[in-house]
Amino acid sequence: MKNHEEIYRATLEKWGREAQYDQAVEECAELIAVLKHYRRGKVDEDAVLSELADVALMVGQLSFMFGPDKVDRAVEEKIVKLRGLLDEV
Repeated sequence: MKNHEEIYRATLEKWGREAQYDQAVEECAELIAVLKHYRRGKVDEDAVLSELADVALMVGQLSFMFGPDKVDRAVEEKIVKLRGLLDEV
């Protein structure tokens, strides 16, 4: 993921942490909804990509807020777990 620290910092300064938490929840909910519509053929791929981009930006924002190194460690732990699950198959 690209480094957008400047924009992440600016969003925190303008709207604050709590608003960014709320925005992340909202964007995730919108992605959930559009994926359900996509499965039913009610929206096209562009709609999914738009919501996916919003979620990706919010994941970047949250990673910035919580600490990219901490997030990277947590992701690596999940990758190890996923590999174990794949090996079980």
